[in-house]
Amino acid sequence: MPALLLSPQSGRRAHSSPEVGRPCAPTEQDAHEAGANSVGSGHGSQRRWRIWMNITDFDYDLPAELIAQEPARPRDSSRMLVLHPGTGEIEHRAFRDFVSYLRSDDVVVLNDTRVIRARLHGRREPGGGRAEVLLLSEREGGVWEALVAPGRRLPVGRQIVFGEGELRAEVMGRTPAGGRLIRFEGVGDVRADIERLGEMPLPPYIHRGLDQESDYQTVYAQTPGASAAPTAGFHFTPELLEMVKARGQAVAYVTLHIGLGTFRPIHVERVEDHEMHVERYAVPEATAKLVLEAKSQGQRVIAVGTSTARALESAAAETGKVRPGAGETDLFITPGYRFRVVDGLLTNFHMPRSTLLLLVCAFAGREAILRAYRGAVEQRYRFLSFGDAMLIV
Repeated sequence: MPALLLSPQSGRRAHSSPEVGRPCAPTEQDAHEAGANSVGSGHGSQRRWRIWMNITDFDYDLPAELIAQEPARPRDSSRMLVLHPGTGEIEHRAFRDFVSYLRSDDVVVLNDTRVIRARLHGRREPGGGRAEVLLLSEREGGVWEALVAPGRRLPVGRQIVFGEGELRAEVMGRTPAGGRLIRFEGVGDVRADIERLGEMPLPPYIHRGLDQESDYQTVYAQTPGASAAPTAGFHFTPELLEMVKARGQAVAYVTLHIGLGTFRPIHVERVEDHEMHVERYAVPEATAKLVLEAKSQGQRVIAVGTSTARALESAAAETGKVRPGAGETDLFITPGYRFRVVDGLLTNFHMPRSTLLLLVCAFAGREAILRAYRGAVEQRYRFLSFGDAMLIV
């Protein structure tokens, strides 16, 4: 049983409360087994206890040699571990078999975000020293949230020059997480200058460069804005997508611009103390309509990637039903969360102690996921962004 940290129920709004969750450890029964007592609190009512999850319970041993450094070629030649949460059965297949697990009336939803060249190298003014900027998300008025280096030499008010001076930026402020707010100015199209002068950002665990930039994009990427790719989609080829459509399954798209926060491990002991980075998302009206019709008729919605799952669940947060539109989300899905939209999930294998691992544990159960991960390590699956796939249905 996972270790529990128990605390009286607070008034803080949480994205994942045990009382609305699908069965998944830890539960109220875990609290009872851990020795938590319900204490009377006014008018004969009982004090309710919130169950704090310890991040160490979402750890596993990941050998460094299993972290994939390059993509599978062709994309759909990757392996696929299939987990059936209802029975605990595990199958080892190739990703080309993905379509055989779809029902004729499934709706497959993908994230069409496109990774921008978000890493910029410039020089500080005054002084001329180097400056590195990693763009995270665009805000209003041409302001971007970014990570910078060296941070101590880039205070509010400092200017940064890129290229031959055709693109400039000013540090406008700091973020609570230690990043910067940066406003760009250029003699031409600022977005075009960023794309021309920037480099493709890669996760810190990928130590070799790209053979081609398209390797770090999905084949269906359309909407620029991400600083990290929706990697579960890497396995699809245009031919495989056409095969899905030809079999009668509906294919729909959402957009969630993934930030670099997706790579950050959780450093706090209590899971709920972790703060998610805000990300922008959009659900088109056509996608919302397809999903609503599917749910009303008892059909499955298969999310390709944790970012797709978060976009769909965020769009359904207020009413329980997916609503079209755009917004920002910091939805943190942890065990105990009740999925309102997603019935099946295609994902990659994630970092220990990461928000992504917590999401898949919320979807399929912590013990089932960690058992599957141990099996994947034994079977020498490839892990993380360029690694193999996991289908949970």
